[in-house]
Amino acid sequence: MAAHKRAGAAAAGAAPLVVRCGAFGDIVMLTTLIRLLHARYGRRIDVLGAGPWTHALLEPLPEVGTVWTVRSRNTPYLLCPSQWTTVAWLRRRGRGPVYVCDTDTPTLRLLRRARLYQEDRVQRVREDDEHDGVPRLWPDRWLRLGQRDPAHRYPCAGDVHAETFRLPRLVVAPADRAEVLQWKSAHGIGNSPCILFQPGNKRTHKRGRLGAASNAKHWPATAWAELAKAIWTDLPDARIVLCGSPAEHGVLDDIHAATQRSPQMLNAARELPVPRLLALMERAHSMVSVDTGPAHAAAALACPLVVMFGAASPAKWRPIGPGAIQVLGGEHGSASRVADIQVADVVHAWRALPARDQPVLSMP
Repeated sequence: MAAHKRAGAAAAGAAPLVVRCGAFGDIVMLTTLIRLLHARYGRRIDVLGAGPWTHALLEPLPEVGTVWTVRSRNTPYLLCPSQWTTVAWLRRRGRGPVYVCDTDTPTLRLLRRARLYQEDRVQRVREDDEHDGVPRLWPDRWLRLGQRDPAHRYPCAGDVHAETFRLPRLVVAPADRAEVLQWKSAHGIGNSPCILFQPGNKRTHKRGRLGAASNAKHWPATAWAELAKAIWTDLPDARIVLCGSPAEHGVLDDIHAATQRSPQMLNAARELPVPRLLALMERAHSMVSVDTGPAHAAAALACPLVVMFGAASPAKWRPIGPGAIQVLGGEHGSASRVADIQVADVVHAWRALPARDQPVLSMP
């Protein structure tokens, strides 16, 4: 069963439900809606999603109740036991407000199979996504969605200042904070300034080197190496951690090789489960990333951040959070490429980030 439930949580049947089968960054930004609905209804919010990162990102949040994930929505229903159990879980929950963030056919078909009452649902609409043709940031879309009520009304707190919940938020468990200190010590990082590089994205996660060079978000290994050299000029004892999934190990190894395999750089692609990655971000000096999910997590954890955009629109996708964020690229719409961003511009943006003397800890 792909669900985890908090001990002591109230009966799931009356809890509000959020449906969002999104990627890593989508789930980070979803925390805006979850926190708003928690404030409005005074209940922990259940979530239906997809992908193991959904559990890792959301379950530490005190506003979250049950997290349930479906393995595949595109597989024919009769061939997908995960869909059977998801439909059964949805039917068992009973009636309550349901906020549907997804508009794709497979997800909506799954909800119809579960026979959710239409009057219990609040569906994302086009007006949530844009204003006068200008796209809204995802957290702003969720604020609009979360302020609406289903046709069948459920008791809620009434007026809540929605803007209070605009910034995505993540929580790092104390055990994960302790564990990452041990991990850093084992790699000789200790108290040295720790700068994170996130060169990969969903495409490199799936295809490794094959998904890199032709990707609009690709920045050459030589450029990353030049950036590292500039950082070491400013911070000679700094350690640079290359972040990514195990499938991205080869892409990160190319960057390490471009630095002549500097001992001050660590390829951590095979060593970063989500809880450790979040704990590392919470304590990092700064992060430089392409436009991808972990950049949103770093922003939510107030890690000083430089993020490089390719064809995706920063007006829609840029990370927001309580810390300093520098955004580069994306000026030419679909013709934009991260490879066109100059190293000198990234170095300048990184140097413009304010110092982070102490980590900003997520409070429960």
